Amino acid sequence: MDHTVVHFEIPAKNVDKLNKFYSELFDWKIEKAPGEMEMDYWMLGTVPMDEQMRSLRPGVNGGIYQKTRRDAKPINYISVESAEEYIKKIKALGGKIIVPKQVVPGVGWTAIAADPEGNQFAILQPMHP
Repeated sequence: MDHTVVHFEIPAKNVDKLNKFYSELFDWKIEKAPGEMEMDYWMLGTVPMDEQMRSLRPGVNGGIYQKTRRDAKPINYISVESAEEYIKKIKALGGKIIVPKQVVPGVGWTAIAADPEGNQFAILQPMHP
């Protein structure tokens, strides 16, 4: 598996304003995520996807959500084979887990981490490799 960015998220004070901005700027397809998500979340489609939520062309899709923390910043998700194994590696290498492993229904398992200098990133273990 390539350990590459597979998803990004953008926090927004005004979700409608940013949805309009990005859809008009880049012609991104923006749709409200299905009701099974715990928060209001919009999917940002930069490239088409198949039924397993895999990109049909090179590119990375993302999401936008209502900012709940003042210091929330955009975050990149890196694909990994095992969230548990990479959580151990992150800690062993001096990083921290900011948000513990959690399931994203129909997608996989994620955890948000910080590197030794405090830069945040996330890992994603896909449900369907």
